[in-house]
Amino acid sequence: MLRSLFLGFVKIHILHHASRGPIYGLWVIEELQRHGYRLSPGTIYPTLHLMTRDGYLRCESKVVNGKVRKYYTITEKGSDALNQAIGKLRELVEEVL
Repeated sequence: MLRSLFLGFVKIHILHHASRGPIYGLWVIEELQRHGYRLSPGTIYPTLHLMTRDGYLRCESKVVNGKVRKYYTITEKGSDALNQAIGKLRELVEEVL
């Protein structure tokens, strides 16, 4: 149960940063490490792909230093989900803390 709970937090974190500008997989891994999450590419990349497939993120490929890098930005559906999540988080924090 703890893993699925934290994966929800990770998805909210991804949406938050994607709402501020394009993000990419390795950057997400490093950003989450700053917050104490130790997630492998085998977790992050499928999560990004699933969020894209489900319409929460948009993906654009660009060549950077000769390699293709996928950049993710939030969609309108993702922005709506993020706003709902923020409201629920605020309510939860007020109740729990």
